[in-house]
Amino acid sequence: MTVTKDTIIAEILNNDPAQGCVPIFLATGMHCLGCMAAHGETVEQACAVHGVDADALVAQLNDYFAHQ
Repeated sequence: MTVTKDTIIAEILNNDPAQGCVPIFLATGMHCLGCMAAHGETVEQACAVHGVDADALVAQLNDYFAHQ
């Protein structure tokens, strides 16, 4: 999977059966991965709400998925 700033959070979670991406989100302060917002919120939108650098998070997630 390739993550962009426009990728929906739920799509990322659904494409990771091992759920190894969850600690990446949790480390940024995104603890509401199961909430309704995650089902329609993009990475960029979530980062804006949580004060996280979207480009850095995208890079971390893509690194994780590249090594799956």
